[in-house]
Amino acid sequence: MFLQRFVRNDATKNDPPEIYNVRTVLVSLIACGGALLFGMDMGVMGGVLTMPTFKEQYGLTDKPAAEIANLSSNIVSTIQAGSFLGCIISMWLANFIGRRLSLMAVALLVFVGVAMQAAASGHLSLMYIGRFITGIAVGIASTVSPLYVSENAPRGIRGLLTGFYQLSIVTGLTLAFWINYGCLLHVKGHAQYIIPLALQALPAVILSFGMVFANESPRFLAQKSPNKAIMVLSKLRGLPQDHPYIVDEMDKISLQLEEEGLLAANSTGWILIKEAFTVKSYRRRTFLCIMLMMWSNLTGTNAMTYYSPTIFKSVGLSSSSAGLFATGIYGIVKMVSCAIFIFFVTDTLGRRKSLLWTAVVQGLALFYVGFYVRFDPPKPDSPVGAPGYVAIVAIYIFAAVYQFGWGPVVWTYCSEIPAARMRALQMGMATASQWLFNFVVAKSTPSMFATLGKGGFGTYFVYGSFCFTMVVFAWVFVPETKGGFSS
Repeated sequence: MFLQRFVRNDATKNDPPEIYNVRTVLVSLIACGGALLFGMDMGVMGGVLTMPTFKEQYGLTDKPAAEIANLSSNIVSTIQAGSFLGCIISMWLANFIGRRLSLMAVALLVFVGVAMQAAASGHLSLMYIGRFITGIAVGIASTVSPLYVSENAPRGIRGLLTGFYQLSIVTGLTLAFWINYGCLLHVKGHAQYIIPLALQALPAVILSFGMVFANESPRFLAQKSPNKAIMVLSKLRGLPQDHPYIVDEMDKISLQLEEEGLLAANSTGWILIKEAFTVKSYRRRTFLCIMLMMWSNLTGTNAMTYYSPTIFKSVGLSSSSAGLFATGIYGIVKMVSCAIFIFFVTDTLGRRKSLLWTAVVQGLALFYVGFYVRFDPPKPDSPVGAPGYVAIVAIYIFAAVYQFGWGPVVWTYCSEIPAARMRALQMGMATASQWLFNFVVAKSTPSMFATLGKGGFGTYFVYGSFCFTMVVFAWVFVPETKGGFSS
């Protein structure tokens, strides 16, 4: 298959060519519908909040700025609150009913949540409930989708297919941005905002339909029914059940499950949590997992993502259409940067070095925008000047650089450092930390823009200062893991 020509490593050279088949890729791409869902839900609401019909329907036109900021942050951040809960219950759900049924449950929750959002018609309580339910689905998908992909993928292309998950997130984000832009230009009345809200269910349609025909994870089946697991693995790899490759892969899965069982023997969840914070080597890893996810959000990247039309308005793109167009370009920049990182850069730079240089560049970009908004702010009804265009470019540079450091690299790092006994717990803590601080950023950013100086210039200095603080954190606390992690 073409994948063996595209991905060159020892596994793709030595493994049977039959295992790199269309079915394997298709199953992974269907599961990436969970990532597409993640991205679209992140991208839709920021643009919808700027649409005149939505603002009129939800009373965001005739209130004080502080109250509007509070309402906007509530609408956006409710989904992160739901996602935090979703990621907490996701591993229990995935182990209880399986990865496949968990993803089908995600699709069902999305249909319910999106229907409530689209039908809310100005009722904030219904909008909040709908977004919270959708958030639970997103939180489950953010954990189960990459798990399903990694457990189905052959070892030689596991990294590539897992990378598709990251790419699907920014693809969904970009799609949402352009849907908002198209609806603003070409749709009138309440349908202008209802269509983007309803289209959040599109990835769930793909996910639910695809999972009807997809297989369960062989690794999950190996815990319940080894005979069924080998049948599914044989079909997935395109090889007979008695083929040496299938026998060897099943033996490795069984051995890994046995080792994990021994490691978890006589250990309740509370014992593992206690060890995570009291055993020195575990404590350091727990600290890094939680803090790296915290800093990943405090770069301000999600502030840019959720409120990008507001960001571009602050640098001079005052009309809704111009702001949403610039937001669409922002999404394309993120998508292209993510693709370049996945296909060409992933293992070229060290993890630590990537975190250091990207934090510096992001901090400089945000400080430039802050100085521009503070000392040479855009004038109402005037064209954007040269300093304003530089500020827009700085925002795009910020978005691109994030994809080379504090985005994918943090997830990779947090998957590499846990000890075997703590892997599930510490990755769960990392994911929960990600959603917790995602919520903090989503909730606080509108108030920051409303209160931290004219045009919200102080917001850029706050997030820029976090970026420079991250340089110190990475320099002092983050060891390189490319060649292994030392306790």
